[in-house]
Amino acid sequence: MKTIYCLATFVLLLAPTILAQEHYTEGPVWRTSLVRVKPTQMDAYLATLQQSSKPLLDEEKRQGTIMDYKFFLKETKSNPEDWDVCLAIEYKNHAAMDGLAAKGEMLRDKFLGGKQSAQQLSEKRAEIRELVSSDLLQEIILK
Repeated sequence: MKTIYCLATFVLLLAPTILAQEHYTEGPVWRTSLVRVKPTQMDAYLATLQQSSKPLLDEEKRQGTIMDYKFFLKETKSNPEDWDVCLAIEYKNHAAMDGLAAKGEMLRDKFLGGKQSAQQLSEKRAEIRELVSSDLLQEIILK
């Protein structure tokens, strides 16, 4: 009897997940970062992205660490505290993010010259922009 009760409880807890999955299949995973650029600093910020982030992301894509990446410029503002630039990085799935820190450190050292140089770049960017949010999104494909 206890086994039947445990099985019934398990099925009831799993049912919402099973039913939800009948409507979609899981696609890639996206990491998005929304950034608000300080007034008059857009050119400087985009230059830092072009000089340091783009080569790093291109190499991650070449190595297969990421599937793709995109930069978005927000053309409308809901309020003065809204974001300006979005960076979206596409990963094949959640498992593709395993060991990401170690891989990132190797590329950081190669492209930015080490931890200290990366820290200096981070401090420079903090003067011209503010991170509004960073989110992990699961893309779904409706059936």
